[in-house]
Amino acid sequence: MSFDILHDGPDIITATPQELAQYTDMAFSLRLKRFGRELYCYGPTSYPHNIPSHTQRNRHNFISLSVTGTACSLQCEHCKGRLLSGMEPVLTPEDMLRRLEQVKDSGGEGALISGGSDSAGHVPLRRFGEVLRTAKDSLGLTIVVHTGLVDVETAQVLADAGIDAAMFDVIGDEEVAREIYHLRNGSTQMERTLRILSDAGVPIVPHIMVGLYWGQLRGEIEALAMVSRYSPAAIVVIVLSPLRHTPMEGLPPPSPSAVGRVLTVARLGLPDRPLLLGCARPLGQHKIETDQLAVRAGVNGIAYISEEGVETARRAGLKPVFKDVCCSLAYRHMT
Repeated sequence: MSFDILHDGPDIITATPQELAQYTDMAFSLRLKRFGRELYCYGPTSYPHNIPSHTQRNRHNFISLSVTGTACSLQCEHCKGRLLSGMEPVLTPEDMLRRLEQVKDSGGEGALISGGSDSAGHVPLRRFGEVLRTAKDSLGLTIVVHTGLVDVETAQVLADAGIDAAMFDVIGDEEVAREIYHLRNGSTQMERTLRILSDAGVPIVPHIMVGLYWGQLRGEIEALAMVSRYSPAAIVVIVLSPLRHTPMEGLPPPSPSAVGRVLTVARLGLPDRPLLLGCARPLGQHKIETDQLAVRAGVNGIAYISEEGVETARRAGLKPVFKDVCCSLAYRHMT
């Protein structure tokens, strides 16, 4: 079928339940035809994930490191740096190398490298280039990086290091980027990051947050259209989870139905690309319902999946495959 994200996507967002069911049936059928029956269930060990169907076996298998500790100058409205508190600080190249050697010695597979941004949206990654290359070449680890916005020089550092994936947020609305991320021309800069990393040969895994604009849908469809102009290794959809001690505390997150609709647009609009429901999303019943809708929308993988999500996948004829690594690596598992 012919599907244009900008033209046809809004119809899915506003579809009646009966109309939506037809779209999700098409998306799921397309997923089966293009990718088969495996559903990859990811559980990087920076957070525990133990459900009846799967238990993590090595807490050092895939960790999260922050090159700035908890410091972040950008102070986005939805985060205020709080998401960095769940990562281990590695403030120098020596600290990073030491921790990555421990991962290797513990039988681990790799790490996510992240960090806070400066006021222009850049994570200070360049001075860690040699360590990243050592992690790849000498330690044989898998390395994925939250990059923030990048310039040509940083992209080349990451390319020379041979990282396995570059992850960064994509926002399809300039006002959302300005109001929430405090970035002027933020969407334009994000597209430039897509282009620079692609040109450098770095596998790109853009993240699109549903409900970033104070819990409302705004710019998600445009972000998917932007991503579709490149060749992402995978696309990760995440969901606003209003955090305590941020301006969004107490806001209702976007509904599971809204998330399922965006995922359906993504599946139909990017039929040949791995599509993931990422780790950042509300917990509890919201998570259960979102997981179930994600399966029906044709995702290829889910991070920290609920047992109910696993059961839904099995009832749909899918085969859950568990990996205790970052979901950005789905493109490697599907080749």
